[in-house]
Amino acid sequence: MVSRSVRLFSLTSVVPLVAGFSALTVVPVRAQLPTPPALDIPVQAPPASNEPEIVRPMMLDGTLMSPQGGQRLMDEAKQAVGMQNYQLAATKLLEARQVFNQLSNTYQELAGSFTGLDNRISDSLRKKALETAQMRDDATYQLALVHRAQNKPELAVPLLVQIIRSQQPTRDLGQKAYQQLFELGFVDSPFPRPRAGSGGSATPETSSQK
Repeated sequence: MVSRSVRLFSLTSVVPLVAGFSALTVVPVRAQLPTPPALDIPVQAPPASNEPEIVRPMMLDGTLMSPQGGQRLMDEAKQAVGMQNYQLAATKLLEARQVFNQLSNTYQELAGSFTGLDNRISDSLRKKALETAQMRDDATYQLALVHRAQNKPELAVPLLVQIIRSQQPTRDLGQKAYQQLFELGFVDSPFPRPRAGSGGSATPETSSQK
C-alpha cells in the first residue's frame, strides 16, 4: 500500500513538470559570426608650415571685366567692320571703351591706396592703369572712325577731342586724332606743321611714345 502511494506521488509530481516544460517556447540559437577587426589605416596629417597659405588669383580672362574681355569686343568690332555692319561695330567698340575705362579708373584708385604703403604694388597698378587707358583710347579712336564711315561727324568729333586730351598732341595717337579733325574741317591748321619748302599736306609724324 505504501509503495503504491509512493508511485502515485511520483507520477503526480512529474506530470506538472512535463506540462511546464511543454509550455516553454523554444528559442532557436543563432550562430553569431565573429566581428572582423577594424582596419587601422593611419591618416597622415599635412606637414605643419609657418608660411602663410598662398591663394592663387582667379583668372578673369573669360569675363568682360578684364583687358582680354575688352580685346574680344575689339575683335568682334573688327569683324563687323569687315562685313560693313557699322552699327554693330559701333556697339562693340562702345562697350570695349567702357570696359577699358572702368578698368583704368579702378587700377588708378587702387594704386593711390597703396602709395607710400607698398610701392611695388602701387607701381604695378599704375602700370595697369596706363595700359588699359591706352586700350581705351585705341577703342575710342576706332569708334570715331566708324562714326566717320557712318557719316556722323557730330559723334566723331567729341571722341577725337577726348583722345587728344588724354594722349596729348605730341603722341602718335593724339596726332592721328588731330589729323582726323583736320580732315573733317573742324580745325584749319595742320599739326605738326609742314616743313618749310616741303609743300603738300601735313602728315602726322610717328612718335616713339606709345
